[in-house]
Amino acid sequence: MHRRVFLTSLLGASAAVAGLSGCADGSAAADTRGAATKPLADKVPSGTSLKIASYQGTQQLQFRLAKLPPLPFTVSSWVNIGAGPDVINAFRAKSLDLANNAGIPPIQAHYQGFDAKIVAINITRKPNYLFATKPGSDIRTVADFKGKKLAFSQGQAQGVVLLRALKQAGLKYDEVKLVPLTSNQFLTALQSGQVDIAPLANSQAPAYLKQYEGKGAHTIPTDVVDLLNLLWAPQSVLNDPAKAAAIAAYIPEWAKGQVWQYEHADVWNEEFYVKTQNLTLDQARGISKLANKPLFPPSWDEAIKWEQETADLLAEGGFVKRFDVSSLFDHRFESIAAKAVPAEYRR
Repeated sequence: MHRRVFLTSLLGASAAVAGLSGCADGSAAADTRGAATKPLADKVPSGTSLKIASYQGTQQLQFRLAKLPPLPFTVSSWVNIGAGPDVINAFRAKSLDLANNAGIPPIQAHYQGFDAKIVAINITRKPNYLFATKPGSDIRTVADFKGKKLAFSQGQAQGVVLLRALKQAGLKYDEVKLVPLTSNQFLTALQSGQVDIAPLANSQAPAYLKQYEGKGAHTIPTDVVDLLNLLWAPQSVLNDPAKAAAIAAYIPEWAKGQVWQYEHADVWNEEFYVKTQNLTLDQARGISKLANKPLFPPSWDEAIKWEQETADLLAEGGFVKRFDVSSLFDHRFESIAAKAVPAEYRR
């Protein structure tokens, strides 16, 4: 389970290539040369633009509903992208400058030899994911996962939630069958019985249960959290002083948008979940009740510790090589989000 040959067979050719690139240039993500050490500019130069990820249009909707002021730069495109592997590919293709993900994609990018840095942190204290069973399943606890087929995405939050849950239950990786998939394949895999279990976002579960609960599908809540909701960007973007200044200007509005959404759940339920996701109002309210209060830490110490634990957990399974995750954080941006929000949203 810990051998590189297993990693190749588990994750397929693309992961094998990623692993080779990681071995060929293992120091790439630790490179902090260039503009990364220079102070951020106080003003965004005229003509600056960024390509920003906005999965399912959430960022534009947040900004519009919260009536936030215009950004001091041009958003040349809001890219409908969310999954970590897709974000990394978009970073490589230079079709994306800034993305919102959980803690695991930056670790995966480092392993692939791609240099990117975390620039903002939102701490999540409550679980954002639960485990869903295939129809007709008798699995009731994580302990029951032994010998079962589990949907596993190495480069996404769902992957680390699964690994942490297995560790908490005392299950070793070779006591289950990890089926390599990306999160957008999880629902189909459950429906078809390709996997017994898949971790779903809280927002995905209602629609799945609505369709399959009558056929014996159910969910297994977990107390495992994925602590980090973050913004990150390629090092090449951060080496551009104008783009780095634009990111620094974007972070406060990103933080304010999340606070607004949390404080105006009723409006968000209607405008996002009902109007764009086709959920019922009751389903939307159920999701909002599980929502995390945004918390933007002035210090990233806890985030770095968590990220290191996550990287070590992946290394234990042979999925990445061990490394010091402090290289993933650009501390020039550390306090920006916290300074933008009221005291109750700082942590």
